[in-house]
Amino acid sequence: VFNDFLEGYKKGITPNPDILCNREIKFKVFFDQAMALGADYLATGHYCQVQKDGDRHSLLKGADDNKDQSYFLAAINDEVLDRVLFPIGGLLKPEVREIAQKYDLATAQKKDSTGICFIGERKFRPFLSQFLTPKKGNFVDLESGEVVGEHTGSHFYTIGQRKGLGLGGEGEPWFVTSKSTESNIVYVARGTEHPSLFVNTCTVMEFNQINSDILSANGEVECFAKLRYRQKEVPCIAKVVDGEIELTFKHSQRAVTIGQTAVLYHGQKCLGGGFIKSTGPTCFDQGIPPVLP
Repeated sequence: VFNDFLEGYKKGITPNPDILCNREIKFKVFFDQAMALGADYLATGHYCQVQKDGDRHSLLKGADDNKDQSYFLAAINDEVLDRVLFPIGGLLKPEVREIAQKYDLATAQKKDSTGICFIGERKFRPFLSQFLTPKKGNFVDLESGEVVGEHTGSHFYTIGQRKGLGLGGEGEPWFVTSKSTESNIVYVARGTEHPSLFVNTCTVMEFNQINSDILSANGEVECFAKLRYRQKEVPCIAKVVDGEIELTFKHSQRAVTIGQTAVLYHGQKCLGGGFIKSTGPTCFDQGIPPVLP
């Protein structure tokens, strides 16, 4: 998991190690070991639910929309769901805290964790610098082509990033719009809604189905996509092309990032997820304004 995480950043993409951790460790190595020891089920504290559908089980979103973690489980082998329990998946976080308080658990008032699973809540760039060599390069204004600043390595930045650029001046804030690992250039533009930050399509590879037939479906499937954890699901059309899934969005999507995970939903049911392989041309490249809700 950690090696893939580092290799992703070296290639200039933005990986999601929490999803790989669930796929490779919690619901694979750990699950297999638990079964080998004679356990009946593996129970975890994820905010999601399991529903029996015929002979198989489906993954559902947690009852608490603000804490739902089905996004992070979209890459697991759905066969394990037959023997997995999510005891708090049907509860709201305040209810969980009330129960913990009732039984005087030490974690009753513990602050929610937000860091990457094996990194924790620490400053990300200094941590990454321990493994990836800093390499000075230029911030370049996408529109004018002018150098507007200097950075410490393109692999430290992600699409849509605003904080930590060290760029100022009059006008709207700067945002990362794209980057080149070969030339070590990070392209930036001003404005939260600059058209270079928006795309209308993306391609998803290595899509993992969770008790769904979306990959074998004929034609197009209307569903909802979540392109990063804290994003609200957005309507889209999913179409299978050469074993990969092309997503076309009803509204232009901002800061779609290669290497992140796209997870598809039908209502409460998680259909599965895959890694964003590429995006279509930006609205800036096409000379069109973003289609906003």
